Amino acid sequence: MSVPEQLRYSEEHEWVSGLEGEGGGIVTVGITQHAADALGEIVYLELTPGEGDTVEAGETCGEVESTKSVSDLYSPVSGEITAINSSVIDEPKVINDDPYGEGWIFKVRVSDEPGDLLDAEAYNKLIEES
Repeated sequence: MSVPEQLRYSEEHEWVSGLEGEGGGIVTVGITQHAADALGEIVYLELTPGEGDTVEAGETCGEVESTKSVSDLYSPVSGEITAINSSVIDEPKVINDDPYGEGWIFKVRVSDEPGDLLDAEAYNKLIEES
């Protein structure tokens, strides 16, 4: 399983891109390939905040439902939601097919320094131990 080097990861299996300053403080968030594989076929995605709402790092911001289970979705960063990927709301299977590309879930204008996000090496270690 590939874990892209340029991303940062939460222990709850969300990824974040854009923390290196590109994009004017706006980052993209999704769930990892590991999480998508563990869930199985994703059939429903609910994101509780909408565009313009704020999220807090580590807090629940939605649910991901698959044919196997329902899991909470957590925000890995704090800030204001600037965009929601409506295509994954309409067709959640996109997350299984392309979790690091077309399967992104939302974008956030980061308001605080990101907390304890993992680099690719540390995330690989985390999933190997689980």
